[in-house]
Amino acid sequence: MNLELTEYLESYLTPRRQQLFKEVLEQRTRFLTVAIEDVGHLHNTSAVMRSCDAFGVQDVHVIEELKGKRIDREIAMGAQKWTSVYRYDSTKEALSSLKSKGYKIVATTPHHTAHKLEDFKLDQPTVLFFGSEKDGLTDTVIEAADEYIYIPTFGFTQSLNISVCAAILLQELTQRLRNSNLDWVLKPADITQIKDLWLTRNLKNYDQLIEHFNSKVK
Repeated sequence: MNLELTEYLESYLTPRRQQLFKEVLEQRTRFLTVAIEDVGHLHNTSAVMRSCDAFGVQDVHVIEELKGKRIDREIAMGAQKWTSVYRYDSTKEALSSLKSKGYKIVATTPHHTAHKLEDFKLDQPTVLFFGSEKDGLTDTVIEAADEYIYIPTFGFTQSLNISVCAAILLQELTQRLRNSNLDWVLKPADITQIKDLWLTRNLKNYDQLIEHFNSKVK
């Protein structure tokens, strides 16, 4: 969208909604992101997306190599209404894309060289990879990872549901970001792009508004 069109569409939001968009965008980040590898239970994928939104993580990367494209229905129900979802047909494709953008690949796993959450150093753009509770991450991710991270447990249960694990990690790491001197905030171009995405998804008569705007500028 061009700036004039964005401003036109924004005018159809209530002042309260406009202010809320502004406040949320100020807390949004792409410094930290999440990748979900072939998680079979749709409610887990949805829950991770909700946690990303709640803690200000804009991007969610979903790999559908083994399970196939199973999240369409969940997405249609609005699980990603406020997040940007990127989908990949293979883990290697996702890894290549994220590495090319400068992300450190971090596997969430009780690997023998893993850092406890409290010891993990967040000092550069990072993507957290989550696998299914049953199978964990594939060897492809484990071998490609730059670092590993895990949440210590002290009961009989040795593993956490992916959605719980994601919520704990995101709450802790986003809090660290906001208390740091790292350049974690969105760039102006990102703010415009995300705002346009939200307008597209939240204005019920979006198509009609576009037509009206185009008729005015002709």
